[in-house]
Amino acid sequence: MVTLSDIENARTLLADHIKKTPLLKSPDIAAHPGLDVYLKAENLQRAGSFKVRGALNKIYSLTEEERARGVIAASAGNHAQGVALAAGSLGIRAVICMPEGAPISKVEATQSYGAEVVLHGSTYDDAYEKARELQAAHGYTLIHGFDDPYTIAGQGTIGLEILEQLPEVATVLVPIGGGGLIAGIALALKSLRPDVRVVGVQAAGAPAVFLSRQHGELMATQSVHTIADGIAVKQPGRLCWEIIRQCVDDVVLVDEEEIAQSILYLLERAKLMVEGAGAVGMAALLGDKVPDLRGPVCAVLSGGNIDVNIISRIIERGLVKAGRYIRISTFVPDRPGGLQELLATVARAGANVISVHHERWLNSVTIGEVEIDLALETRNARHVDEILSTLKAKGYQVSIIPPFRPNA
Repeated sequence: MVTLSDIENARTLLADHIKKTPLLKSPDIAAHPGLDVYLKAENLQRAGSFKVRGALNKIYSLTEEERARGVIAASAGNHAQGVALAAGSLGIRAVICMPEGAPISKVEATQSYGAEVVLHGSTYDDAYEKARELQAAHGYTLIHGFDDPYTIAGQGTIGLEILEQLPEVATVLVPIGGGGLIAGIALALKSLRPDVRVVGVQAAGAPAVFLSRQHGELMATQSVHTIADGIAVKQPGRLCWEIIRQCVDDVVLVDEEEIAQSILYLLERAKLMVEGAGAVGMAALLGDKVPDLRGPVCAVLSGGNIDVNIISRIIERGLVKAGRYIRISTFVPDRPGGLQELLATVARAGANVISVHHERWLNSVTIGEVEIDLALETRNARHVDEILSTLKAKGYQVSIIPPFRPNA
């Protein structure tokens, strides 16, 4: 079992190797006016997430013989980078097994730290089985992403920092995947401040800990599906689960739309780039998902390693929802000036044309017409309605092109 002493020892060991990440005041949240909310910005940690804490603590515990044989890990991306960075700093060979669908940015970042990457399967659990296979074949030491006492103790150093930076904290929101992060933080907090409420947050598409609490025993899901790839885990660790069962007060779920909105909110309002897994705590606040919420509140932003393609889709969805961006389709006569008349009507309505695509060869397009797709920058939802009304009044048949889904 992990103890407070283990976490304090980890802090001493890691002091010269990691950042003490800032605790930032959050912009006001409409769902909770007047509530003091702070953000523990682990997205600004070395390698872009909290994972380097546990990885370093574990690797520093290895014997010289274990270091010589090399290490192996399974990860969706953040633990991979943490292990690669930690191993590289000590000149230790590292092999990382990652799901085939892992974001390219995380794969390339892991390789940039000197690790060998093996892509296998569609989920973290598939990659973990491959790691165990290679461990048995080559004698590597497995650096588990969450279910290891040294890993948990390393992550628990965040709890110590939160208490130093915000002694009066009342509620701490922590993302949950495999459970190592919340196990370490909850153990540190409850050991020193038993009155602090620790709430875990999971993606609705990966709810293993939520289900385990409901059934009173460790549960696994058949599959996971979420843009929060860092917490897309079918089953939490057994050691993590025992600590969660004893130290965590509640676990709530957030859906994909709420995660996407939270990423955009943190980017626009807090000026922070946060990945899906790191944004679930803020998503729970924005969606008013936490019962009996007491402040001050600290939301742990566990990482910032997000694929730019996902960011672009989320930004598009957010702009559409706010009425600041719209894609429409209509038809114009296939003659000189037809497109010009459409664009002039749009311009008079005050919209900025971002892109134009026209097509005359589709089966849906009748002879003598051209289908036009427009991407427009708009002011707000009311402005969108005005533009659509203006176009329809001019005789255009207009349809709205839906944006990408967050997990598309």
